[in-house]
Amino acid sequence: MEATTARSYPRHTHDQFGLGVVTDGRHASWSGVGQVEAGPGDFICVNPGEVHDGHGVAGRRRSWRILYFEPGVVAEIRADIGERRLANYEFESPVFSQPELRDHFNRAYALIAAGSSGGIHMEAETRLFELFARLTPKPLGQARTASCKPRIRRTKQLIDDSPALSWSLSHLARAVGLSRYQLIREFSRELGLTPHSYIVQRRLELAKRLMRAGRALADVALTAGFSDQSHLTRTFARQYGVTPHQYRLGVR
Repeated sequence: MEATTARSYPRHTHDQFGLGVVTDGRHASWSGVGQVEAGPGDFICVNPGEVHDGHGVAGRRRSWRILYFEPGVVAEIRADIGERRLANYEFESPVFSQPELRDHFNRAYALIAAGSSGGIHMEAETRLFELFARLTPKPLGQARTASCKPRIRRTKQLIDDSPALSWSLSHLARAVGLSRYQLIREFSRELGLTPHSYIVQRRLELAKRLMRAGRALADVALTAGFSDQSHLTRTFARQYGVTPHQYRLGVR
């Protein structure tokens, strides 16, 4: 993904690792370590499940490019590098000011955007290995979730297992033995999102997986728990700044 925008993004999560570079302007965001800011040339990382938002400093436009990697792919890369295979881990910082990381990423990104011929693919893969070899993970992975109170962890698991269900606050609260207000307060405190916002996030991630599998958008919307395709489009665009159709066109 590549973007230039003054758009502000609400708090959300991704199932994938996101690795990228800010190319112009200044970008501020909430992250797992608190508020951070990145400027031109800074290398940025987002871990799976990490709650984050984003806005341009002083409301100004900023530009960035980013690649998303499934956790299994990252685990395979790290295993090839020769490190012990960590079941759950994350990268240590959301922002790195290291020119070598930026340079390896930019070259890999340019090659991936250019096409998928054998030679280009191999060079891009080489650049990515060199990039990941310089990124140090810490064996925490889902530590934020693991450290949650048991009832909140149970609530999260219920939603993760069936995000498309027509969940109600009362249903979730009864299932874990909390009042509705207790559930909102504790869930927000532990995960940085309300239960409703988290459900929307999980439905959007499910929708993205279905789109990558080639499913029709109307079918994607209903399968992922949205009332119709228009509902999916509005929610998707508000969260990511692109429509589902634009997202699918960009998936290689």
